[in-house]
Amino acid sequence: MSLVITDIGELFTGDEIRTGAAVAIDGDRIVWVGDTAGAPAADQRIDAGGAAVLPGFVDSHAHLMFAGDRAAEFGARMAGAAYTGGGIRTTVAATRSASDDDLRDNARRLIGEALRQGTTTIEIKSGYGLNVADEARSLRIAATLTPETTFLGAHVVPAEYRDRPDDYVSLVCGPMLDAVAPYAKWVDVFCERGAFDADQTRAIITAGQARGLGARLHGNQLGPGPGVRLAVELGAASVDHCTHLDDADVDALASSETVATLLPGAEFSTRSPYPDGRRLLDAGITVALATDCNPGSSYTSSMPFCIALAVREMHLTPTEAVAAATAGAAAALRRPDLGRITPGARADLIVLDAPSHLHLAYRPGVPLVRTVVHNGVLQ
Repeated sequence: MSLVITDIGELFTGDEIRTGAAVAIDGDRIVWVGDTAGAPAADQRIDAGGAAVLPGFVDSHAHLMFAGDRAAEFGARMAGAAYTGGGIRTTVAATRSASDDDLRDNARRLIGEALRQGTTTIEIKSGYGLNVADEARSLRIAATLTPETTFLGAHVVPAEYRDRPDDYVSLVCGPMLDAVAPYAKWVDVFCERGAFDADQTRAIITAGQARGLGARLHGNQLGPGPGVRLAVELGAASVDHCTHLDDADVDALASSETVATLLPGAEFSTRSPYPDGRRLLDAGITVALATDCNPGSSYTSSMPFCIALAVREMHLTPTEAVAAATAGAAAALRRPDLGRITPGARADLIVLDAPSHLHLAYRPGVPLVRTVVHNGVLQ
């Protein structure tokens, strides 16, 4: 099946911004980009009517394998309680008691929410099972929903190992990794005070890499720490949060291929300081935006919302924020086939109910995604 989108007022390709453009799709790939007057024939035709067309958003950090919610915790934070990450264990209890169907249906619901808002690729982490059986089933289910699956057994130390954290690290590095490896593409660790220290993080990441998994890392969210520089040392594709950085952290990222993934929904939901995205971009670092969708600290599936926050609070321009939510996030997943509208790329595009990508930040909270094409199929 072929498809052509014509009369595009503004085409944001990821490499340039064009006007009066058209895009042709064959199967699940983009095969041609040019002026509307030269658009080829196709089985199906969409007239964009002068609207903006963008690559589908790539959400490279999401925690969708969970049950329950933590609305009461959110209410307490808004009343002044501090965020420490301790509520994760509440979700662990709910997730362990949920059925496979419950977990799958909840993840599908959130994927559908995200798709309607223009997200055509989403990464899914485990991390709310924290035992061998529940981490394995979380990733087994996630693998039916996305190819971008991440093992986060090192989210926090579960209650039953509270006094034996090194024993839990041994479990994660051994039997747990053995059980999840067939379903996971990535390994991740929450490298923070109160979670996992540098030595524990290095042990878990290298054990995952030895089983063929790529590395990702949560780092420097709650305060200064070793996460960013450790991610660079270990060749991680991405280090996520990056809220508290010193000059050495910035220099390390600038000299590496590790992407700095910013998660503004988490700062919004926890009333925490926002990372300085301008500082990272000015240092030449590749920046990604993602939702961090999870029931505790960032219960949003909206990439447009995160784009608006990044512009307002992280000092990105609207153009830089859209690039971070598309090509930047694709780089965080090491997926050069995503996040751009160029021949050979996967045919994931969105048509806005607006003439320019600027409107995503200019009109925050407004549902501007009019049409979604995913894998070449009109949704």
